[in-house]
Amino acid sequence: MTVFCGIDWAESHDVALLAKHCITDDEAGYRALLDLLAEHGDTADKPIPVAIETNRGLLVATLNNGAWSIYTINPLAAARYRDRHSVFRKKSDPGDALVLANILRTDQPAHRQLYADSDLTQAITVLARAQQDAVWSRQQLVNQVRSLLRECYPAALDAFLGKQYGLARSEARAVLTAAPTPARAAKLTPAQLGATLKRAGRTRGIDAEADRLRTVFRGDYAHHPQAVEDAMGHQLSAPIEQLDAACLASEELATAVEERFRRHPDAEILLSFPGLGVQLAARVLAEIGDDRTRFADARALKAYAGSAPITHASGKKRYVGRRFIKNDRLIAAGFL
Repeated sequence: MTVFCGIDWAESHDVALLAKHCITDDEAGYRALLDLLAEHGDTADKPIPVAIETNRGLLVATLNNGAWSIYTINPLAAARYRDRHSVFRKKSDPGDALVLANILRTDQPAHRQLYADSDLTQAITVLARAQQDAVWSRQQLVNQVRSLLRECYPAALDAFLGKQYGLARSEARAVLTAAPTPARAAKLTPAQLGATLKRAGRTRGIDAEADRLRTVFRGDYAHHPQAVEDAMGHQLSAPIEQLDAACLASEELATAVEERFRRHPDAEILLSFPGLGVQLAARVLAEIGDDRTRFADARALKAYAGSAPITHASGKKRYVGRRFIKNDRLIAAGFL
């Protein structure tokens, strides 16, 4: 009798084979799972296929180190299969594990195994996604700072928004930290502005930039009452500190991504594409991997990236539109 395994992934994992079991999310739990598989006929020559709703985590890594065939089932697809077993739409973790096992029992050829990326590619994936998340967090903080400046400090917007990277520039963050209110910015001398720019890392045109900033900060702008302006300055200080941390994290992760990406044999190929620098090329590699069997053809990769249209046809109606189910990280890299 062929045996299939379904695992409902959570802080504790429900496992369904011939019977239902629950394992803990630790080394002891993983060993119990391997013993359970062996008890039901799992061998190196004929491993029991395993279905799970995620492709990450220590449990998947433990199974992936062996010879098991791991199938990652989309949670939305699993929810559709759940309706085949109950009309009440009830949900339970042991029941979901059983549903996953039955998916492999009935429709295993319709699902694909977990791709076999190299360890270096998996490391690049972790770092590239973390760097992308840091960039997105940085942009959210920039938007928050910009919104605050519009309410109380428009001179800062005039001073930095026209520059590359805008409010995320190290100079902008340094000046706003030194002078979080318009009144304090207007009192800064060229020498103080120059020292602030040097601390931010500027090495050229310091005097000219200090004079420009002094002119902008002493321009004619509307002001809140002093007490309100000081309070808004305190309010601005918190997101500026968070923005500093986000910018630092983004830069450190970018350095780590570049160091590992340039060691990958596919780096030269990806960097040969017009418009792909190190960071974007690393993001592309992170999402498509280096397993050459992952995509059956070019159209499969286009569908994964969201650039292949999808056709809806029913009776005499036929509509071709854009694809909504896609890899959002890959399409973001493609857009850039």
